[in-house]
Amino acid sequence: MSGTTTAGNRRTAGVPRQWRGTEASGGANRWVVLLVLCVSLLLVAVDATVLHVAVPAVTEDLRPGAIELLWIVDVYPLVCASLLILFGTLGDRVGRRRVLLLGYGLFGAASAIAAFAPNPQILIVARALLGVGGAMIMPATLSILRQVFPDRRERALAIGIWSAVAAVGAAVGPLLGGFLVENFWWGSVFLVNLPLMIVALPVGRWLLPESTGDKNGPWDVLGAVMAACGLFCVVLGVKRVGSGAGPLDAVTAAPVLVGVVLLVLFVRRQRRRTHPLVDLKLFARPAFSISVGCIVLALLALVGLELIAAQYLQLVLGLTPLETGLRLLPLTFAAMAAGLVGSRMLQWLGPRVMVAVGFALTALAVLSLTAMGQSDRPAVLVGGFIVLGFGLETTLFSAYESMLNEASAGSAGGAAAIGETSYQLGAGIGIALLGSVMNAAYKPGVSSVPGVPASASSDASQSLGAAYKVSDRLGGHAGEALRSASRAAFVHGLHVTLAVSAGLLLLGALAALRLPKVMECAADDGEPTQGPADQRGPADQRGPADQQEPDGTDAPARLDRATVAAES
Repeated sequence: MSGTTTAGNRRTAGVPRQWRGTEASGGANRWVVLLVLCVSLLLVAVDATVLHVAVPAVTEDLRPGAIELLWIVDVYPLVCASLLILFGTLGDRVGRRRVLLLGYGLFGAASAIAAFAPNPQILIVARALLGVGGAMIMPATLSILRQVFPDRRERALAIGIWSAVAAVGAAVGPLLGGFLVENFWWGSVFLVNLPLMIVALPVGRWLLPESTGDKNGPWDVLGAVMAACGLFCVVLGVKRVGSGAGPLDAVTAAPVLVGVVLLVLFVRRQRRRTHPLVDLKLFARPAFSISVGCIVLALLALVGLELIAAQYLQLVLGLTPLETGLRLLPLTFAAMAAGLVGSRMLQWLGPRVMVAVGFALTALAVLSLTAMGQSDRPAVLVGGFIVLGFGLETTLFSAYESMLNEASAGSAGGAAAIGETSYQLGAGIGIALLGSVMNAAYKPGVSSVPGVPASASSDASQSLGAAYKVSDRLGGHAGEALRSASRAAFVHGLHVTLAVSAGLLLLGALAALRLPKVMECAADDGEPTQGPADQRGPADQRGPADQQEPDGTDAPARLDRATVAAES
């Protein structure tokens, strides 16, 4: 059994001495720590989507302008994505628990400010602070999990539970937001965070272990700022494209160009440094780089599609936001199931087959949803969403697990930050790409409707919601013709977008064929003995050079599947 204290002066990597105990208590502690980490992740995941259904109430109360409303919605994921690498690597330096607890405090304070914001400007600042808190929490949860579960088989189960909680949070957000807005006021969607944070701070300080990574050399402050500014600019440009701005527009292209230049300079700086902020040699390992790419592809194909599907359910089928959330619940339950059984599946199938099968299942589900039309077909939706949720979670779980396994315990924070950043970038690019595909397929259907003036057709081509407003203004036969044409055009655009998504997912399945075939487990992922070399056993006498790959990166000793089965 791995992950508990062993005899002598050896201890689990990254786990402080005051947290050690017997094998039984150590095992219990690990799972209690996982519970605390999952609650942390749940809060961040819920807050990313909980505001969506509250936007009309916020608009009615605070009267924000169009740009202010866009910033209220987008500033949280924008700031969070930008700062993940900064805080992930800072946690490796000063302590992951410390950064996590600071994130708790900031998240709670920002929630209180947002709940009682008197104007749009204060709400934007509060949402930005929530993004800072989220960036402190997200990579810390995954890096602490990497430290507490050194045994890969246990860690795979823990990551499965962790990723299932993330799926729950993303789906619960709109449901919780709809319930709170209907029964209280829009500020309650933020106020719900306070009691949880008040409990999480002392419990986290008491239960969570402190751990750090390699402290050799100074922390690269300039590199961290370059990465944060570069990611901010890139994500800002991507989000502008997703909101309808042209990719060649100066206000869109300039941030992307500046961001790309900063990120290129950041990479060059890290390669020159003796002690880099992020170990870029990780990308030389196919399992790590392919896993990161799979995360980006999965989110790129699915997040934009999820947004379009929500519009379809509400605008085409006429469901309320709460009914829309309920329709998406099968997807969430299937994702939870995949996360819970993912560990066993990974040991049985191996990373290569599991990620490829996950992509293939998701592509099959996406293609099945092309059966959706202008009339409601609940059975098709439920079946498609179940396969979609299971396939997507299978893919993401396997990719995260393979990526994190390739990182050493000392660089867990940086690796976790890379994974979370790829998640956020994939989501942003997906909204921009699939949104553009949707608009390109939708516009021709409403550009020349008989009896509708050209100016009205131009306004209606912006979105289905805009088309409905124009048709209500026109009234009569022209209005009804525009409404019918816009619904048909939206469904056509949805089918085209689904086909593009399926193609991206099949590309992901092909990329997954480069992942390792079997789930290899480390013989001992602990720290080396602190005593003299002549007091160690043969396994302990290996120096760092004996535990490195040819490229110089850390590599734990490997056991084949037969040895793993024998140990089990």
